[in-house]
Amino acid sequence: MTSLTSTKSQNNESTNPAYIIGVLDNGAEGVSPATLTLIAEAGVVIGAERTLALFAKNISAKAIQHDIAQGLSKVPVWISDAQTDDVQVVVLATGDPMCHGIGRYLINKLGSEHCEVVPNVSTLQLAFSRLGLAWQDAVIASAHSKDAGEWTNDAGPEHGLYPVLRSVQNALLSSPQKKGLIALFTSPENTPDRIARMLVSVGLGESFTLSVAEALLTEDENIVRDLPLSEAAAATFANPNVVILQRIENASRRKSGVTESSLPVFGLADHTYVQRKPEKGLITKREVRAVSLARLQLHADSVVWDIGAGSGSVGLEAARLCPEGFVFAIEKNPADFAIAEQNRKNMAVSNYRVQHAKAPELLASWPDPDAVFFGGSGGELADLISVCLSRLKPEGWLVMNFVTLENLALATQTLKEKNAQWDVTQLQASRSQPILHMHRMAAENPVWIVCAQAQEQAQAQAAAE
Repeated sequence: MTSLTSTKSQNNESTNPAYIIGVLDNGAEGVSPATLTLIAEAGVVIGAERTLALFAKNISAKAIQHDIAQGLSKVPVWISDAQTDDVQVVVLATGDPMCHGIGRYLINKLGSEHCEVVPNVSTLQLAFSRLGLAWQDAVIASAHSKDAGEWTNDAGPEHGLYPVLRSVQNALLSSPQKKGLIALFTSPENTPDRIARMLVSVGLGESFTLSVAEALLTEDENIVRDLPLSEAAAATFANPNVVILQRIENASRRKSGVTESSLPVFGLADHTYVQRKPEKGLITKREVRAVSLARLQLHADSVVWDIGAGSGSVGLEAARLCPEGFVFAIEKNPADFAIAEQNRKNMAVSNYRVQHAKAPELLASWPDPDAVFFGGSGGELADLISVCLSRLKPEGWLVMNFVTLENLALATQTLKEKNAQWDVTQLQASRSQPILHMHRMAAENPVWIVCAQAQEQAQAQAAAE
């Protein structure tokens, strides 16, 4: 049970904690008498202009009021100044201050001994109650930040809405037992319709419905239920609001034979991917892809470079294996670039970005990788090996596929010159093919898989083992 009594500092001197109070849009009706007393006795009250107005009758005429819109970084200063003067200070926050609210920020800045949280019902709880949905399995995310702008196909982790997109993607990939519920805090700029447009643009338009709880606990309260994302993308909604996304069970999203909800995480069939025509088949085959991905030594949060993306098969599968990471891909051929982008959208992979350029262009702007894959070198093989070895994080791996003796020889010679640790695997698979009423084995072209680490990286990994 939350105490409303003052805490003691470590030196046993009495201190006035900053009371971080959760409130709702029904104002004084939504808090306890004890909480109203705290607000009335406060000499300093901090909150958004709208929230301060809700409690205008309860705040002392002598109290100093600070509008939080002046800057979040000023709030800890206002609190510290009030505590230094032994003045009771109250921060009015929305709902539960510890659920994507200001509570954690202030505790981190001031210390838990100088703060006391008085939570309220979260607006998310209210929204789920209005919709009649149990929410114990829901994923919670927030777009309640500065204006992130519209999502574009070349956006990535730097975009303000990317965490929302990752939450939605992970919900889509969750087990069938999960309900695929995502609860989203919005903002006046990052609105429900903007979020819907983002999801449509990345290929998730038929995978979720969107519900909006508008102006909860006010005369204008309204619940918009189960909108298709395409419809929500063109609508407008009253502020403030929260969004509930619900995965459509057994949703059929078939494009070029792909249904993203039924795809395995690893070992996708070659026909899963759109391929170049009339030269269909110019992708990294499943057998080679599986070994290459294994040698990349991926983790859930790995940052991966895919150089010479082609159809995107390796990079897209790597993205599915790294749900908390990101794959940066580059492809110089305009037709292949378009195919890789089409495969990304068909598979609804959001932690993957392919760019049309020739490496080593753009690499300087990418974050250092945990793993690098070469599907093609564009004639810059030696330089690319040098760049990638210098940029790899500790224990990171460079994995390259070659089908010609000349590129294999150049790669190994360059690795020797760079004093790298490396090894080569020759892989040749044969697949069964029907012949009359029987089957024969048809050989695929041999592929050399070259795996390398910089000398210091290899030594560090050996020491750790």
